Amino acid sequence: MKKCSIALLCLIPSAFGLQLPFEIPFFKGTEPSQIPFVPDETPAATPRVAIIGAGAGGTSAAFWIGKAKERFGLDVEIDVYDKENYVGGRSTVVYPYDDRKFKELELGASIFVQANKNLWRASDEFNLTRRDFQEEDYETTIWDGERFLFRFNGGWWDTLKVLWRYGFNSPRKTDSLVKGMVDSYVQLYNKDTPRWDNLSGLSTALGFDNLVSSTISEYLLSQGVSSQYIYEVVEAATLVNYAQDADAIHALEGACSMAASSAAGIDGGNYLLFEQFLNRSGANVYLNTPVTSIKPKSGSAATQWTVKSSRGTQYYKGVILAAPFHQTGIKVPASISDQIPQQPYVHLHVTLLATTSPAPSPAYFGLEANEKVPQVILTSRSNARQGGKEPEFNSLTYHGAIREGEWAVKIFSNERITDEWLNEVFDGNVGWVHRKEWKAYPKLPPTASFPPVKIDRGFYYVNSFEPPPDSGTSFISTMETETISSRNIVDLLLDEEFHSGICGPFSSDASNTTARIPEDEDWIVGWDC
Repeated sequence: MKKCSIALLCLIPSAFGLQLPFEIPFFKGTEPSQIPFVPDETPAATPRVAIIGAGAGGTSAAFWIGKAKERFGLDVEIDVYDKENYVGGRSTVVYPYDDRKFKELELGASIFVQANKNLWRASDEFNLTRRDFQEEDYETTIWDGERFLFRFNGGWWDTLKVLWRYGFNSPRKTDSLVKGMVDSYVQLYNKDTPRWDNLSGLSTALGFDNLVSSTISEYLLSQGVSSQYIYEVVEAATLVNYAQDADAIHALEGACSMAASSAAGIDGGNYLLFEQFLNRSGANVYLNTPVTSIKPKSGSAATQWTVKSSRGTQYYKGVILAAPFHQTGIKVPASISDQIPQQPYVHLHVTLLATTSPAPSPAYFGLEANEKVPQVILTSRSNARQGGKEPEFNSLTYHGAIREGEWAVKIFSNERITDEWLNEVFDGNVGWVHRKEWKAYPKLPPTASFPPVKIDRGFYYVNSFEPPPDSGTSFISTMETETISSRNIVDLLLDEEFHSGICGPFSSDASNTTARIPEDEDWIVGWDC
């Protein structure tokens, strides 16, 4: 697997990354009318766990519970609810001209990296084919709204140009930060991985407190990285990956933006990972089934929660909420809702199009007609900070040929892209256009405190990794971290309610655990026991 020798050259695969909740109608669950209505519980009833949300967090939570059932015969039923008619949450695809004879285009969570061990392992275990974005040969540039700051495509000459423009120390120190973050992060997969019921303890255990308490610009400046490198290179990464500039996003997420080495995606669509999580979990999957309320149920210890949905009412021993709470519309007691304040999200416009122009128009970028414009254009707000023109988009990326002489392009922007603008940039050579505006990412400013992962006995919140910044509590948000959060939550829930776990009951005898685990870098907690 190729590795990026210098941080700036890793930005090319970053241009393919995005997390959005687009619709995909490929996975069909049980229709609400087919789901048995359970009016009450009998003592002999099998305990049930409800999972609300069929994205990365919810599907992987079902998978982890399924592992415990498979390994230890755990007697529990899993019900997965989603108000939409698709599986994948923030991972989905569409087809040019809405025609499946053309190759799919990712609209949601587009990439993961080799350090994302759960998704990487899942793609191997599920026999899914990975597409390696490092093999894409794209010339890339950074646009500040008025001029191109820098062009590169990864060759040795470009490495020299990077060093000439930014010096040796800034790229080296940034790479060191990213490597240190990744080295700490991979502790989440080993035999000693911490279990947590709040994120404060996790942040401290991983050594992330300084990273989450300052912006990426503040942190890198304190480490001797030049402002030019921060506001050109690092900001290009934070804008394309999270639509937030270097003065707004905390340093941990800023470092994640730069960690695109070995970037890959699933051929056919990343949503296939989450379909497979569900297929292998043994869960009952209820799509088109919005949950309207979750309330405590008094009485039998076998059931603690009443879940009401469009299918009726069901009783559960445990509930895992794996969707942004304030986007679900679910009614819960104040004792629960008070712990999950409003989460502001970035509103992002996504424009997909087909064009017969092999590159954007030079005229739009102030170039001569015979000058070539790169097919991947990232952006920086460095010019706008000095009173200049703001870029009209966050990124513009060619995504390969649709057919001979026609290419797919994806544009991320803060405002809606008009037909007039598209005609100007692509010389009027625009065919199919697909637009969406979504709440794409949680805003991720610096923080010093976090909300609980465990909301109440038997009630857990996967998206605590996306807590509200207005209460000073933002951490991190990716497909992979949702699978990590769900693994931790499932272990806590199974331990508390079933005296079990994904790899069996928790043991205070570390020596017994250590003896069972080989010293193998491919060993991953949850997958291997």
